[in-house]
Parts: sequence; C-alpha cells; structure tokens
Amino acid sequence: MDKRVANAEAVIGRVKEGATILMGAFGVCGVPENLINALVRQGTKNLTVVSNNPGIDGFGIGLLIEN
Repeated sequence: MDKRVANAEAVIGRVKEGATILMGAFGVCGVPENLINALVRQGTKNLTVVSNNPGIDGFGIGLLIEN
C-alpha cells in the first residue's frame, strides 16, 4: 500500500477537529513544520498532540498551542 502524498494539504483535509496526532522531534530538529503550518492554515481546532517536544513560541507545535 502506497501511503505517500504529494504535499501537506493533500492529507490535512482528512484531519478533523478533535483528532489525535503523534509528532516526534528533538528540540527544533525534525519538527513536521509543513504539517503544522498546514493545520494552522486550515484552522483545525481541539487537537490532541502527543509529542516528546513541547515546542517553542511562534514555531512548530508552539503554533498549534497558540491557536
């Protein structure tokens, strides 16, 4: 099964409010920036994000926390 997608927007439409997303990173390295930015643009709310990285203000998971 091929699970690749062309870009973040192609998959973000499937993420609904209240979804749970698992994200990994080490500090600010490896943060799924494109996914996070697409979620912010879409305006998805009430997400549960499970991560080993709490994020920083204005970047990465911090953007989702701000929203």
